[in-house]
Parts: sequence; C-alpha cells; structure tokens
Amino acid sequence: MTVTAHQERPSRTELGRCLMESGALSSDWAPTFAAIDRTTFLPRVMWPFLPADRVQHHGAGAATPHTVTVDRRTDPAAWYGYADSDLSIVTQWDDGTHRGEHPGTVPTSSSSQPSVVFRLLAALDADGGQHVLDAGTGTGETAALLAHRCGSANITTIDVDPSISGAARERLCTLGLYAEAVTGDALAGHPERGPYDRLLCTFGVRTIPRAWVEQVRPGGIIVAPYGTHYSSRDSVARLTVHADGTASGPLLAGVEFMKARSHRTVWPDAEEYVKEWPGSTGTAVQPDQLADAHHAISLAVPHVAHTTHTEPDGAPAAWWYSLTDRSWAAVRWPEEYGPGIVYQYGPRRLWDAVEAAHAWWEEQGSPVLGRFGLTVGPDGETPWLDGPGNLLPGARWR
Repeated sequence: MTVTAHQERPSRTELGRCLMESGALSSDWAPTFAAIDRTTFLPRVMWPFLPADRVQHHGAGAATPHTVTVDRRTDPAAWYGYADSDLSIVTQWDDGTHRGEHPGTVPTSSSSQPSVVFRLLAALDADGGQHVLDAGTGTGETAALLAHRCGSANITTIDVDPSISGAARERLCTLGLYAEAVTGDALAGHPERGPYDRLLCTFGVRTIPRAWVEQVRPGGIIVAPYGTHYSSRDSVARLTVHADGTASGPLLAGVEFMKARSHRTVWPDAEEYVKEWPGSTGTAVQPDQLADAHHAISLAVPHVAHTTHTEPDGAPAAWWYSLTDRSWAAVRWPEEYGPGIVYQYGPRRLWDAVEAAHAWWEEQGSPVLGRFGLTVGPDGETPWLDGPGNLLPGARWR
C-alpha cells in the first residue's frame, strides 16, 4: 500500500476537528481519515447538496435545500471548500444519462456526508485482517477507507454501474489500494470472495437481501441504510448474522441515502387510486404527532407510500397509498390544532392502521428510533421494539 499522509489543507484540518468533536470520527479511525483524502475521489465537476441551513436566503418563505454546480478548473477555492465540508456531494445524475454541468433530474450517485460515513464505519466495527464487502462503490472513497483499515486484499467493492466501478478502480489503484472492484448487482452480493466478516452498504434498501445474510459468516455484521416505502428516510440497521441463517440487530440513527435502483419507490398515480370520494370521519391526531411517530408508523404500516403537502388555503394535508392494491387515505387539517377530516377507501383501511400504530407508539412511551430493531429471516423482515420478542403490531412481512 503506497498511501502516505498528504499535505493538510486548513479546511480539511478543520473538517477533521469538527468530525472528532461531534463524535463521528473516533480516534482509532483518525489515521485513516488523515491518509485518505476525499478530494482524490471527487470529479472535476460536482454538485454539493446544500441543506436549508446552508442556503443563503433572501425574501419571504423558508430556504429550500438544493445542489450547486462547482468546477475545480474554474473555481478551485470553492471546489476544495465544499470537498472539505461535512456535506454530501452528488457525482452522478439520472443513472449516468445526464450530460452537461447543470444539475440533472434525479441524483443517482454521490460522495456521502463524511460524518455519516464514519458513523457507518464505527457501526461496522471492521478491523485489520477482516474480509469486507463494500456494497455500492460510488466514488470509491469508502472502499479506500476500508482498505487502509483492513488491508486492500481483504476488501471487495461492487457497483452496478460499470462507469462508476471503473473510475473508482482507477482511483484506488492510483493510491496503491488494490481492492477488488467489480461491476455487478450489489444486492446479490459477490459470493466468489465470501464469506465476509463484514458487509457495508452505502445505498438505501427497502428489504435486506437474502444473499447478504448468506454471504456473511455467523457472528459477522451487516450495516445498511434500511427503510420502507413510507418515505425516503432510512435508519442505519446493524445486524448480526446468526448460525441459524437469520440476522438481527438495532436500527440506529436516521439517515437518507439514494436507493438501490430496484428499490426506488414508483410513485402511485393518484388518478388510478381516487375514483370516488367516500364519506369523511374525524381524527384528533395532529400532523406533528404523526411526524414524531414516523419511524414506528413506517415499520408498522408496510407497503405504503406517504406524502404531505400544504393546500392552497394553508391547511396541512397528508396522503397514503397502498402499494399492494388501490387502497388510499387522505387527511386534511383545516384549523390549526383542530380535528382532521379523514377520507379512506379500499380493503386496506390505511388511516385506521396509521392511527393504530400512532396509538401503540404512545402506549409504549413514545420510544425513540434506537429502541427499534429488525430480524431478517428466510421469509423477510420482522421489526421489533426493545428486543425480538416484542413485535410491532401486524408488522411481519415478506
């Protein structure tokens, strides 16, 4: 391995300090952070994602998160400044079909936020000599971090996009990090190099692939951003593989990753669902209460797409669409803190299920995300609270 400590830039030194102070970067990973420079893995033209609190805003209304275009050739100071920031950076749009320097339509590959990357690595608990499968090569930076930590010969990284995989392989080789970089479906794993001691996924999944459990040895660990179609949010699932062919563990901090191509939610066409308006009922549940219980509802009401919006008169509203049939539900709150007006249609009484999940969450003492977990078996995932014996109501699904 030929990686050596590079000349520190003040902005990168500051990033390392912030990561250490926040707890994202632990002291044992600090040498790896020092050795692997993110800029080595970023393209000349990139699109940093600016959250609302980083957007310069003028005028009425809230600031809107968005991406900006940065070219190292024309504005190197800005390019390095963003590279040395705790921001995610889009590196591909529209599965590679996008051309030009303006942002595309759908971001499909990125350099993840450094604080999130190092928290994932901490959860993975990988060490020297362990064999690791890095699912989702992206820029190749995560594979480089793992190669520095565990040894290049122990790292396999896989990405479905040949152009992404090829570029990452070149970057890794430039640093003398000869990890095995292959092109293929990361959801299927890479059995040729298994079994693995650790598996790290750096894209969002809507189900834990059976292949991952089968390719990680008993006692090994899988770390992946996991969520349901209820929203784009994910939770970091840290699953230990057991000798009986199952895997289980807690759901850690909330994150949001680009989804595997085959796991992206195909958004329902409302016109195909709403053929008529049924009679309305009422509810005392408020929008902020639903938001607080989001993680519980998303696990307890599976195979549902959910969205919120504000109507022209300022009233908040929410919709739920079943992904297994044409059932739907809608709620509108015409008065602040007043009762909501509920409409639901179809064999799945979606609002009833959402309301029941919220009530259960309150009965359990409004548990935070870290108390939830997941067991993965041959038949799919089963979410639980505080332990595998305390299942969420009606939440076992394939």
